[in-house]
Amino acid sequence: MMTMGEVNQKRIKTNGIWMNIAEKGAGPLVLLLHGFPEFWFAWRHQITHLANHGYHAIAPDLRGYGDSDSPLSPSSYTVFHIVGDLIGLLDHFGEQQAFVVGSDWGAVVAWYLSLFRPDRVKALVCLSVPFSPRSPNIKTTESYKQMFGDDNYVSQFLVISLSLSLSLSLSLHLSTYEPGRAERAFARYDYVTVMKKFLLINKTDLLIAPPGMEIIDYLETSSFLPSWITEDELQVFADKFQESGFTGPLNYYRAIDLNWELLAPWQGSKVTVPAKLIVGDKDIGFDCGGTKEYIRGGTFKSLVPNSEVVVIDGHHFIHQEKAQEVSDEILSFISKFSVAE
Repeated sequence: MMTMGEVNQKRIKTNGIWMNIAEKGAGPLVLLLHGFPEFWFAWRHQITHLANHGYHAIAPDLRGYGDSDSPLSPSSYTVFHIVGDLIGLLDHFGEQQAFVVGSDWGAVVAWYLSLFRPDRVKALVCLSVPFSPRSPNIKTTESYKQMFGDDNYVSQFLVISLSLSLSLSLSLHLSTYEPGRAERAFARYDYVTVMKKFLLINKTDLLIAPPGMEIIDYLETSSFLPSWITEDELQVFADKFQESGFTGPLNYYRAIDLNWELLAPWQGSKVTVPAKLIVGDKDIGFDCGGTKEYIRGGTFKSLVPNSEVVVIDGHHFIHQEKAQEVSDEILSFISKFSVAE
């Protein structure tokens, strides 16, 4: 297992917050963006692989996660905030362009970084989450509720406390935070169990709990560990979330409708940078949620014209589950755009 001491960690001031990063290697910069519920450690395999092949691998704790700052208000977690953090990170290192790799929410951010600032992205690799078009007529959360009901995981994660909702509606300064629905539900379990429920997820259908049940209760707790993760590695995740909590990560979901409002000027825009999408064939909703048809159809290709798609045997956290295969896929793609220095 990679230890914390095998990478250089430091905190960098960017876009008004302090962001923790883990880095290793020298050469062209590769930005590795984690998802929910992870932090930089999720990229432990790829950091070493890329560093060993002549790249400067940087994996930040995105805002709200790990040792990075975690603003209290959900309105501080739009894709514009996160992209701004990353532009500041590139500027800190004096890099005009970088390769960008993202998984889950990190993939969402990577798509928008490439959409907003294609001048800063050499090439893009996204895992699990394809770029999807903004609906011109209906807010994202309303769309989720129409399609999947009130008990899908996104709808549950959105629910904040009444006191926070009142503070936000009155534009009051937030000095404390009362846990929302998901935080209260997660708190019934120890942190290792929460990590097992998410990271070891093997459901292929959509994450929709039965009526009246919390999604964290609906997710199974595996009685054994797969070969790709150890108890010690799970403990690393659990310890970090015990320190930082889940509110920052959940605020990404709580900013979804604000994203929808602010993204209106980019309606119909295309991601033009060279892109590779890697998806596990057993990922959540790949078959029953329409992902397979979408990425193989014409809509995705029209939105990301300079793209290729790879489907591998795996679930949602494929960069951990199929670490070597994913590392090889990343390296084979970005090496086509790398110039020997």
